[in-house]
Amino acid sequence: MLMRAMRTTDVITNKLTATFAPQSLSVVDESHQHEGHAGHRPGGQTHFRIYIVSELFKGMTRLERHRLINQTLSAELAGGIHALAIHAAAPGEGGVA
Repeated sequence: MLMRAMRTTDVITNKLTATFAPQSLSVVDESHQHEGHAGHRPGGQTHFRIYIVSELFKGMTRLERHRLINQTLSAELAGGIHALAIHAAAPGEGGVA
């Protein structure tokens, strides 16, 4: 019996949940918006937008938050994700839907 590979959205969600225990998390596959552009592949799963709110981000700069997320997803970034837009906030901060 063949096991179906886990979708990249699910892998991202699982890794961010395990690492950051977020109060809220949304991972949006925007690959369809990039058809014909650099990095797009048939089947998508190349361009993502992340909205995440976590207590762990308290006191961190935007750059520090992005670095932590990029480190957490380093295998996925090296293995096929072409673009990752990150919206990271601590609870109570505005700007993350």
